Amino acid sequence: MRKLILSAFMLMGLAFNANAQDISKHAIGLRLGSNDGFGGEISYQHGLSGNNRLEFDLGWRDNNHFDAIKLAGLYQWVWNIEGGFNWYAGVGGGFGNWSYHYDHPKNSNDWKEDHNEFAIFVAGDIGIEYNFDFPLQLSLDFRPEIYINDGLDDHFGPDVALGIRYRW
Repeated sequence: MRKLILSAFMLMGLAFNANAQDISKHAIGLRLGSNDGFGGEISYQHGLSGNNRLEFDLGWRDNNHFDAIKLAGLYQWVWNIEGGFNWYAGVGGGFGNWSYHYDHPKNSNDWKEDHNEFAIFVAGDIGIEYNFDFPLQLSLDFRPEIYINDGLDDHFGPDVALGIRYRW
């Protein structure tokens, strides 16, 4: 019985090892998406091992009523689907500064509302990527962000983005 259990664990280990892939040691590019306004991020990935990496994103967001700048850091696990396709999931967090400006209509006594807020957030990340045979990576991901100490009404930010990075 012990030999059967040991053999099963060895087969599972071989299966997981065969599924591992070499991710790029470095990748840099842009992550373009939306979290209450279109924006972009300069994105850098640093490979730690065959299936783990760190991602750092410095980004900005804007729409009619606010501007934001934020820095996010994530630890990601990467799994190979097939060929150059991978999927990944991660956790992390960051901080940012939001400037909110709203001009109320004239029928409300013509007043303005301005806020400037600093916020800390925790984030998750799940996505899919394709690594071409040449040093280019395309990705699509979903990053839910929960803001801890912001003064804004909404403490949840669903961030969806398309990434394009140069790998080396």
